[in-house]
This record gives sequence, structure tokens and C-alpha cells, in this order.
Amino acid sequence: MDMHGPGFVVAIIMISLTAWLLNNWIRARHGYSVSDDWGRNLSKEDPAAARKVELLSNENARLTGQIGRLEERIAVLERIATDPATRTAHEIESLRDRAN
Repeated sequence: MDMHGPGFVVAIIMISLTAWLLNNWIRARHGYSVSDDWGRNLSKEDPAAARKVELLSNENARLTGQIGRLEERIAVLERIATDPATRTAHEIESLRDRAN
């Protein structure tokens, strides 16, 4: 195995991430508190942890919406870039006619 390539670094990161997820899954399954990214335990009774979970949930919802809007914009840009120029010009003119 080549120990100098980027695949090795990716493998170490994936092993670490998998171990952390497995550890938290086992802890949650058996009723223990789960840990955050820095190894601190998060308990359900801790109001700061509940607030943190709420803030992260809100941020996750906001970012999910933002990603959806960006995907729509990218799809439009891809369509513009791949469509023939005459068709795009025709669509622009039809939108101008509709606005008037």
C-alpha cells in the first residue's frame, strides 16, 4: 500500500469518522450521552446542549434551503450554457413580449 498518496489520508479520515459515528451510535443505543466533535459529552438534560442542537437544526434547515436555491440557479445556468444561442434569444424575446 502506498503510504504517501492522498488515498491514504482519505482512508485515515474515513476510518476516524466511521469510528466516531460507531462510538456515538453504540453510546446512544445503550442510553449514554453522545459526544460532540471535540469529545465533550452532550447530555439531554444540559440546556446549553439543547440550545446548541436547536441552533444547529435551524442552521441546517437554512443551509438546506440555500443549497436547493443554488441547485436551481446552477440548473438554469447549465441550460443557458448548453442550449443553442438562437433558442435562448427566442426565450428572452418571448419574456420581453410577455412583460409588455
